[in-house]
Amino acid sequence: MTSSLLNQPLLVLTNVPEEALAQSLARTLVEEGLAACVNILAPVASVYRWQGQVEHATEIPLLIKTTQARYEDVERAICRAHPYDVPEIVALPIAAGLPAYLEWMREETGKPLRV
Repeated sequence: MTSSLLNQPLLVLTNVPEEALAQSLARTLVEEGLAACVNILAPVASVYRWQGQVEHATEIPLLIKTTQARYEDVERAICRAHPYDVPEIVALPIAAGLPAYLEWMREETGKPLRV
């Protein structure tokens, strides 16, 4: 992957089942340098089909600001911490944004990992 693609800012979305996990995961991602910022949103009601059944759950959405270079590490960190067999992890490229903010994201996620 070229360096310009690796520097591509991403917004990674995931949901977790409880506030404590949301706080812990957000802190870990930022402390380890995998994300520049994580927004923890208000609980939402989720309706989905799982193993043939329609399920209803209250979940906490996380908006994770990172780069393509850190995506695989972010995905692994979510999967390690998440209690679901198949957690929702969706990454969206950020096509535009305040240049200074996007550069800050790149700087924060471009440092050596702090694990």
